[in-house]
Amino acid sequence: MPSLDPLSLKLFLAVAEAGTIAAAAESEHIAAAAVSRRISELEAYVGVELLRRTNKGVVPTEAGKRLAALAHRALHQFDDIAIQMRDFAAGTSGIVRVAANISSIVQFLPRDIQAFAASHPHVRIELDEKPSAQVVRAVAENAADIGVFTSLPHGYAIQTLPYHTDNLVLVTPRDHALSQRQSIAFADALDHEFVALPADTAISQCLTRAANELGRAVRVRIQVTGYDAQCLMIEANLGLGVMPLAVAQQHARSAELNIVALTNAWAGRELLIGVRSLDALPEACRKLVAHLVDE
Repeated sequence: MPSLDPLSLKLFLAVAEAGTIAAAAESEHIAAAAVSRRISELEAYVGVELLRRTNKGVVPTEAGKRLAALAHRALHQFDDIAIQMRDFAAGTSGIVRVAANISSIVQFLPRDIQAFAASHPHVRIELDEKPSAQVVRAVAENAADIGVFTSLPHGYAIQTLPYHTDNLVLVTPRDHALSQRQSIAFADALDHEFVALPADTAISQCLTRAANELGRAVRVRIQVTGYDAQCLMIEANLGLGVMPLAVAQQHARSAELNIVALTNAWAGRELLIGVRSLDALPEACRKLVAHLVDE
């Protein structure tokens, strides 16, 4: 026998517990000669006597008792492997790598992932925040199983499904000249300075395109990395900002900020779910995609 195998360990335990090879063979539905051969091969492999023969049957030696304890543990782990693989195939366990932009993380994913986690407690989700363009790239290059991003031209061969929509708004300090406006065209805000997000984010790219189409430029006074810092800088009168309405409403409740609707068509955005191939995804990933699409 070149190595230990689960069947030999199982037969050894059956003999040790039954006290005779004949009784173990009957309970395991195998010939007594085959059981005896397996025990002999096992003893030869480990190099020590495992069962002491008596006129009443067999009893484990000290080495046999030790092996019995180890065998119980090993066979339990084999069973656990089978269970975990069945759970993985059924999508009830596994790891799902998600890359998502900040807008989806702030607005939608916490609630949606919480609901999914409640019904799939053994699926672990690894969430990585990235700008939308990097999310798409991560999915295309297999660095993420699922991507959540703002719809944008990208050129990668991935499948997309609709997730949510949001609306961009202009956020001003309370005492700003534009703060009392109910709505505004983006062109009318370009005379003022802005607190901007990083240049590779979908919002910054959108604002740059919109300004270029008008033959103008966005006057960036300060650039920050996220919505929290952006709102703090706006409240400190360092410029205007553009962000999703739901994000602006969250911060306006506790900060000296005003929200002004943007009348531009591009202010209404679509958030998408992206995967390389839905059919090729592991079951746990497919279940999460289905859950997100249904939300």
